[in-house]
Order: sequence, then structure tokens, then C-alpha cells
Amino acid sequence: MSEQAAVRFLTNLLGIYSPSGKEEDIANFLAYEMKRMGFEVGKDGIGNVIGVVGEGEPVILLCGHMDTVAGHLPLRIEEGKIYARGAVDAKGPLAAMVMAAAAAAKEPGFKGKILVASVVEEEATSRGVKHLITQGIKADYAIFGEPSGVENITIGYKGQIQLKIVCRTQTGHASMPWLYENALEKAYELWGQIKNAYPYPSPEPSESPFNAVTACLVKVTGGRATSVVPFEAEMNIDVRVPIQFSTAQVFAEIEELIAKYQAANPKVTAKATVLDTVEPFEVNKASPLVHVLSSSVRKVLNKPATLLRKTGTGDMNILGKAMNLPIVTYGPGDSHLDHTLDEYIDISEYLNAIQVYKETLLRLSELHNHKNGNQQAS
Repeated sequence: MSEQAAVRFLTNLLGIYSPSGKEEDIANFLAYEMKRMGFEVGKDGIGNVIGVVGEGEPVILLCGHMDTVAGHLPLRIEEGKIYARGAVDAKGPLAAMVMAAAAAAKEPGFKGKILVASVVEEEATSRGVKHLITQGIKADYAIFGEPSGVENITIGYKGQIQLKIVCRTQTGHASMPWLYENALEKAYELWGQIKNAYPYPSPEPSESPFNAVTACLVKVTGGRATSVVPFEAEMNIDVRVPIQFSTAQVFAEIEELIAKYQAANPKVTAKATVLDTVEPFEVNKASPLVHVLSSSVRKVLNKPATLLRKTGTGDMNILGKAMNLPIVTYGPGDSHLDHTLDEYIDISEYLNAIQVYKETLLRLSELHNHKNGNQQAS
């Protein structure tokens, strides 16, 4: 398929507004277009679109998401860039994967099956990818489509704990604040101790952000009336967990810290609740998938790939832990533009990513079948 057709496909995707929970229109468009490209296409019970092309082994999963954060941006093309909500996060990578899979499967030497999964609600609940896992999807290799930059490969993400802490105290009239503990003040005092336990920048100069536990206070609510000392306060804290820890280990540390705070403040009760967790994940750098994708980047761009470890958390964590297979995140676009009012993708980078994905699919097919052929011969 021509470069013009590839750009038209992406532009059409970007023209469909698809915030999390409202993916039906884009799902129908994707299903229709992928059938035209030669995929066998189905929609599962929650709206994920699964396209299959090719047959046999290896089975390669390309997984991207078709939802975006809320907030429509006018679609425009200027100076070789496409501006639109989802241009980099993550319709650019998704479109590139679809185009590459269709092209690779048509190559005479290609053997294998490519699954392209376009999932829902990545920006909200990860419901789409979690449903894929419960349906028992199987693959030998997987690539998750998110903007890494066309020359970069993301091999690791930190884990995440979404934490809620509720502080309660006795209350009384706001005209006599010295008689009572103020739940809002005590909650913030407790937050200060949590923040001090996980300082960043780290006092250890050699420690990178990827290797540090970090905590961010994202929401505080409390107080009921203007003349009443607040007796309940709720904090939401976003904790990011590096690869050397589990979320359970870090939560146990925080619970211990809260217990010490309560012992020192007997008039305060504090209860921590985990709203959600995602475990940290890092693929083995020696994985054939990392090697093949790195080689493909070098061939297409004529420069070496850079391996990234990110401080965020992605659906790659969920897939990688559940499926226990080699998985990386790769895709065109600058992730610093995610969710911004200036989101755009360079057309040249998008087209290069299609070639990198295609080359990777062909090399994985060749590697897998060559290895199997050698095993049979011996």
C-alpha cells in the first residue's frame, strides 16, 4: 500500500473522536478498513477489534489502543505534521501496526500469524487489555503500540499503586480549633511523612528515577461546613514502583509508616485502601524480540536504537506479567505530547515506523522458522 494510503488511513482514524468509553465509531471504522486490507476481523464482547492475518507460527501480537483522553482537538496538517487528539497517543502507533501487518503478510517469504488488537479504555481502566487476557489470547511475541519515538524501544515501565488514605478525628466548633485535631491538617501531616520516606530527587546521586519509589499527592478532599473543624479527610496518592520491588512490598512499607503515625497521634485514625495496582515490568534485553526490533530500527533509520526504561506505567506491564512472553513497547511519536493541546505526529516518523514494524515482523518470522527448522533437522 502506498505512503499516500497510509497517511489517509491515519488521518481518517484521527478524524473520529474516540474518548475512553466511546470507541464504537472508531471500532466499526477499523473493522471495515482491516477487512478491506485482508484481515479476518472480529469484535469481542467489550468492543475490542481483533484482526488476524497470516497463519501458522510464530504468532505475533501487535496491541494498540483506539481510545484517547477526553478533549477534542481540530484535525489539521501543517508542515509535514498531523495535529489531532490521539496523533501520538496512540492512533499513530496503531495505524502503523495495522499497515505494517497487512504489508508483511503479503510478502512471499512470510510465515506466521499476526494478531492486531485494537483495545478500548487504555486511558481509563485498561479494561480492553484485561479482557484480552481473560479470553486466553496466546502469542510468541508481542509489541505494544505507544509513542517511544521511532528510534527508541521501551523495555521497562514502573509499577503503580493507586492509594486512598482516609484520616478521621473528633470534631467541634471552628471557633475553638485548639481543642480538636483537624483531619485535613493531620492528613497533610501524614502525607509529609510519606513524601519524606520516598524523596525525589533521590539523595543518592547515582539513583535514576526508574529505580526510585516515588509518591505524588493527586487529590485531597475534606471538611463539611464552614464552622466545623474538619473530622474527615481523604487523600489520593499515586505511587510508582521500580522493578526491584513488588507493589505489595511498597504498600506494606506505607502501612507501617501509617501505623507509626497513628501511634504518635492517638486521636487520629488513618486507613489506607489500595484502589488498583499494576506490577513493574522489564523485558530481558537479551530477548530475540529486542534484538530483532533493534536491528530493524538500525536498518530503516541507519542508526542504532536506544533502549528506554520509563517512569510511567503501561498496558505492557499487564500483558507482560499475565502472558509471560517477550514484549516491548514501540511506536512513532514524542510521548511528551501525550494529552497536550499541541499533540501532533511527524508524517515521516509515522511512515518510518511502518517500515520498522514490517521489518520486525518479517525478521521474527524468519528467525522463528529458521530455529524450528534447525531443531527438526537435529
